[in-house]
Amino acid sequence: MDALSYYIDNGQLVVVSGQTEFEDVATASWSTENSQTRAEQIIDLYYSDGTQIDAWLCSNDSTALGVENALAANYTGPYPIITGQDCDYLNVQNIINGTQAMSVFKDTTTLADHTVVMADQILSGQTVDVKDTESFDNGSIVVPTYLCYPVVVDINNFSEILIDSGYYTEDDLGL
Repeated sequence: MDALSYYIDNGQLVVVSGQTEFEDVATASWSTENSQTRAEQIIDLYYSDGTQIDAWLCSNDSTALGVENALAANYTGPYPIITGQDCDYLNVQNIINGTQAMSVFKDTTTLADHTVVMADQILSGQTVDVKDTESFDNGSIVVPTYLCYPVVVDINNFSEILIDSGYYTEDDLGL
């Protein structure tokens, strides 16, 4: 919301429901079913008159899937831009078929590889390799962190990032 509030405040971006506070937009357990129910309610309350939905910002792919299910069942306008995060295979299939614009990929293989290295460093008494010792204060300590960088995946690069890397096969994605 920090990035979007400027555009909401000046009217360039309109949130028809008015729901912009975390308490209003968070989806419990990031559940597809909860997201679908909420999306159906929003569509019914604010878009059943034909008002067009231009974009739907989703916190992760399971919530994006709920929104996509609600749109398919309850919305007749032009398909909006839908975002997600995690590159779950169903959502990558939706990127391929045009019902999701993008997802943020955090390669779990990379995360696992770095976790193993860090655990080995701890167990062998070595200094643990971290990249950030200032940014993540949990209220008790600043947590040393090794950041792995996420990548935006869309229709133009999904094959290179997800298939060529071996993360998914063409069969996994129904290609």
